[in-house]
Amino acid sequence: MKNDSPSPQATGKTSLSRRQLLKSTTAAAAVGAIACPAFVRGASLNSRLQVASIGVGAMGGRTMDSVASHGQVQITALCDVDSNYLGAAAKKYPDASQHRDWREMLAERADKFDAVTIGTPDHMHAAPAVTAIRDHKHVYLQKPMATTLHECRVITEEAAKAGVVTQLGNQGRSSVQNRHTVELLRSGVIGKIKEVILWENKPLSWWPKNTDIRGAGDPVPKSLDWDLWLGVQTPRPYFANTYHPQTWRAWYGFGVGEMGDMGCHHFDTSFDALKLTAPLRVRQVTPITTGPLWGKRRKVELIFPGTDMTAGETVKLTWHDGDLRPDASRIPLPAGVDQLPESGTCWIGERGTIFKNYRGGSPVVISAEHPSVTPDASHLPKQDHYHDWVDAILQGRQPCGGFAHGGPLTEAVLVGAMADRVGTDWLHWDREQLRFEGSPEANALVRRTYREGWGVPGLG
Repeated sequence: MKNDSPSPQATGKTSLSRRQLLKSTTAAAAVGAIACPAFVRGASLNSRLQVASIGVGAMGGRTMDSVASHGQVQITALCDVDSNYLGAAAKKYPDASQHRDWREMLAERADKFDAVTIGTPDHMHAAPAVTAIRDHKHVYLQKPMATTLHECRVITEEAAKAGVVTQLGNQGRSSVQNRHTVELLRSGVIGKIKEVILWENKPLSWWPKNTDIRGAGDPVPKSLDWDLWLGVQTPRPYFANTYHPQTWRAWYGFGVGEMGDMGCHHFDTSFDALKLTAPLRVRQVTPITTGPLWGKRRKVELIFPGTDMTAGETVKLTWHDGDLRPDASRIPLPAGVDQLPESGTCWIGERGTIFKNYRGGSPVVISAEHPSVTPDASHLPKQDHYHDWVDAILQGRQPCGGFAHGGPLTEAVLVGAMADRVGTDWLHWDREQLRFEGSPEANALVRRTYREGWGVPGLG
């Protein structure tokens, strides 16, 4: 960040470097609210937040560009294992340094940026996130937070310890429709909530064209550093149309399937509005998956402890995906809707239901008093999820989706996703101990060991 403040000699005062200022800011955030933006105190009003981006293609690129669209952001470093993505990003941000290995970027250029966006494949979320946080970098991390429950816990705890400003990339959380749904649920318009039914049935466009990973593999494209792409994962041959680009999500250990992909979006409204914590138990009703790929469809039941927003001592959330639709007879449809949409949620309350089409739909209240009403949401201002993170850094606060919220949310999703690998009996989850009670098979999925040379202390 350029600093146009007068020199120490001119002012007669001792000047702090931008890096020192950012460390002072995060230290202050760890113990209390920051009195005023660090950038206004320590630099000129023209100073901008310096951001590095790890993963600059596909969703990582969209994240980078969305953050960069904020008027007070400058992208100063780019990192990607694929030179095609890196080259395309460099054309947009020609003044930014270019890197293939995020470890080298963080070690050698850390004093050139204040914050990091991470948009890598899921298996490479935790290692750069924890490393950046420990260096007191503010972090925007794409969802899901990580692929294991242990990684999520470490990320959340390290962020709290460092006092940095964090945001999980479940950008739907910032939408007017989702915020309005939370408001309606909390208002008690349908009474306390008895049950939540969720479904996500978008086509699996990211499913690999090749699922046969036997043999010596295929030639690695010249643009791709395959070893860096694997990162913490066990070495294996490269296969075309299999992992990269964008087909890694279907593989166990690289992604978390459809539930991991979309669960952080769908669960968020209920998690927030109903004040949910960790599930007590979970089971997958449909057949499980035992091979290297996640299942293409699932129905998962999660039982959460009740709260003052729920009707009973526990409340059930049921997840459906892979074109597996919920029982339509249990879901009242709004006027003008004759069938269940592709994706949505139904909150069943004591005095009615709230129905929401996930694809941008507004919440509809359906009850005896309100046969099919879409309440007015004009009082809610628009909110940009990416800009909220930047503004939070500049203002010395946490944004709407900080890791204190996003960590437990992702853990709840992962508890549900892990049922796909174990069995159809109930798995009992102990959040405090970070373990499934009486299930060695499930506990083996809670954490993983990183390969030699990629270890991060306390993480893997």
